Amino acid sequence: MLQDPLFIIAAIACFAVLIVLMIGVGGFARGGDFNRKYANKLMRLRIAAQFVAVILILVFVWFGGGR
Repeated sequence: MLQDPLFIIAAIACFAVLIVLMIGVGGFARGGDFNRKYANKLMRLRIAAQFVAVILILVFVWFGGGR
């Protein structure tokens, strides 16, 4: 499974979602100017990244899961 490039791409997409989520939560916890300026943008970026990650996971399961 670790040799499958689609699995690696899906895993990277999941980590990207995690990173965006952690930046958003950290900004929310700190508050201030950063949160006011970037909170909504980070939420939209997280949703888009989650969409891509879910699609990649589904493609991996569809094409590579039966091996």
